[in-house]
Amino acid sequence: MARKLVLLLTLSFSLFPRTYAAFDFSANCKQAYVEILNLRLDLAKQYLEKERLVNPENNFIPLLENYVDYFYILSCDDKSAFDKLKKNKSSRLSQLGGGDKNSPYYLFAQAEINLQWALLRGKYQEYVASALEIKKAYNMLHENMEKFPEFLPNKKGLGMVNAVIGSLPTGAQKALGTLGVHGSTQRGEKMLEELVNSLPGSAYEIFYDESVFYLMQVWVNITKKKQAFEKIYFLTGKMQDDSLLKLYIRAFTAFKTGHNDEAIAYLIAKPKSADYVNYPYLDYLQGMAKLHKLDFSAKVDFQRFLEESAGGSYIKDTYLHLAYISLLKGDSLNYKAYLSKIQLNGTTYDEKDKQALNEANEGVPNESLLKARFLFDGGYYERAKDVLEKENANNYKQKRDKIEYCYRFARVFHETGGINGAIKFYQYTIAFGKDSKYYYAANAALFLGDIYVEKKRYKMAADCYSKAINMKNHDYESSIENKAKEALKRIAGKY
Repeated sequence: MARKLVLLLTLSFSLFPRTYAAFDFSANCKQAYVEILNLRLDLAKQYLEKERLVNPENNFIPLLENYVDYFYILSCDDKSAFDKLKKNKSSRLSQLGGGDKNSPYYLFAQAEINLQWALLRGKYQEYVASALEIKKAYNMLHENMEKFPEFLPNKKGLGMVNAVIGSLPTGAQKALGTLGVHGSTQRGEKMLEELVNSLPGSAYEIFYDESVFYLMQVWVNITKKKQAFEKIYFLTGKMQDDSLLKLYIRAFTAFKTGHNDEAIAYLIAKPKSADYVNYPYLDYLQGMAKLHKLDFSAKVDFQRFLEESAGGSYIKDTYLHLAYISLLKGDSLNYKAYLSKIQLNGTTYDEKDKQALNEANEGVPNESLLKARFLFDGGYYERAKDVLEKENANNYKQKRDKIEYCYRFARVFHETGGINGAIKFYQYTIAFGKDSKYYYAANAALFLGDIYVEKKRYKMAADCYSKAINMKNHDYESSIENKAKEALKRIAGKY
């Protein structure tokens, strides 16, 4: 009798399909996601705990917990937190692997987790692991796109993967190519633009804020899109006013596009509530924005950043700019003291910190050129021009200063519409600096190429881009080289 009962139970269970853990984007999970994108991470965790009580098998929980870790590490830039939290990845993927394979979120969720850790690993120079995670995310998203072509969130990850791969140095692109992963910055940018335009009013509108965040990164950091500030200001109008991410997106875009006063206004108005994640970088950004208008109260913001920072990126760069404030105020004692701290503190994960080390070893900079540099970076072009016009480059003793003088004047002419002057001074910069270790000549060739593209003189543009690529052993070499190669792709077949 017992054996018959066992057999009956076995047959009964075989008649029913296996029950997979569901992907239920419940009210709690949606609210948690919204708060993550507002950078109120503790509040997001509370909603996830509520969901765990009522639906512990919901596979949105591990996905959103990974989002919390991702935005926490991005905000606090804490390498020790990264080392600790990255151990959560495998258990979350394991849980997601038991989910409903017929859900569009099944592959999407796993791809998102892989992509988030890939981006974080890239930040902390774990390049091999990052490449493997990009490969996994890339393949999963492509498969999901084939299975669920109407599932708009696929484009978020695929757009970012394409844009990031397309912006990598050639060697890294080739390495990923051997793994079957190929990307294009233009394709990624277009995919994200189409996504952002499609999400409002769709079933996936909740992904809008995150998609705008990634599109901003592409426009501002990679493709340098014209009118990025105006476009981002419009797109972020749909985001919640109390979102710290919205404030960051607007402030960072303003800062990087020469809308310095707007950047300062945004940053001064940032919410002070303890509900938000600690985001020291915003103090660094505020200090830089103030310094760009030669407001030396930036020192307070830099010091606050050093106090709040977990010791990650921009520490060396902060000490460099504190040194420059002291120099411009005539305080040589503190200038030297801050320079000494650059060697002893911080990391070199970020290009700016590497450059800070280089500049600290270059000797005392020319104060007028330093002022012109800051003013230009802030978008105060006429003030920068006034400073440069009072200088006589023939009196400079160092070749570095003569090269920089030509470069700064070229940039001012370029941004104020004086194209003939820009061409002339870019050519001077290339002639004087092509064999130097400074980035000025290579960047001048890149910008000169852009001018010739605008004039539809594509052969001359290609020659300039090739010059930028062929200049070696200078600051920002890989970044400039890759931009030039991307530019050559855009004009391929036109000359």
